[in-house]
Amino acid sequence: MAKCQYGLQVAALPVATDARGELRFLLITSRRTRSWIIPKGWKPRKMKARKAAAREAREEAGIVGPTAKQPLGTFHYQKKTPAGRLLCKVKVFAMSAEQQLPEWKEKGQRSLRWCSPSVAAELVRDVGLAKILRSFAA
Repeated sequence: MAKCQYGLQVAALPVATDARGELRFLLITSRRTRSWIIPKGWKPRKMKARKAAAREAREEAGIVGPTAKQPLGTFHYQKKTPAGRLLCKVKVFAMSAEQQLPEWKEKGQRSLRWCSPSVAAELVRDVGLAKILRSFAA
């Protein structure tokens, strides 16, 4: 299995509290398989990882807000490409979801869902990501 050709991926975990003050995570669906994930993508070489994660949240979910300086953790997944499967490492950054934009780049291409940490951990397929969601909520 080949390693990621383009380097590290980064992800944002948009976090907010609901009207009752309970913690909520934003999940989105992937475009191809429609599975529940968090906004993620390739880190450009000259961009800080947390800034790239914030850009992914804005483009994929229309969410704007500050990201943590340090990652919550990392997970690995296999990305399907025309050339085969690539093993990818993803750094996850918490993001305070301060605003939902009315329009964004991938609006209409994905579904969005705010949910409790326990529901979010059950919905995502990746065990490593589920572990990060559970540990952040604790």
